Amino acid sequence: MLNLLVLLGLIIFAITINLPLGYLRQNYQKFSFGWYFYVHISIPLIIFLRIKLGFSWRFIPLTLLGAMAGQILGGMIHKRRKYHGSEKK
Repeated sequence: MLNLLVLLGLIIFAITINLPLGYLRQNYQKFSFGWYFYVHISIPLIIFLRIKLGFSWRFIPLTLLGAMAGQILGGMIHKRRKYHGSEKK
């Protein structure tokens, strides 16, 4: 049960750390250096935490899905704020 809670915490951490990165990623052209930077900068930290917490390679898909979800949600927030911000002007 404790391992499940720790794993859930790691996935929530992956989502949380990638929210601002996904938001910032939207300011760069797709596949540019900045775009790649913001997509990949959190991965070493997530891998480090996964290993330190004792989870095997089998949990990579779960943490990767968490990171992707954070990136997508951050991008959606950026697009929504940009759309609604330009509408008020």
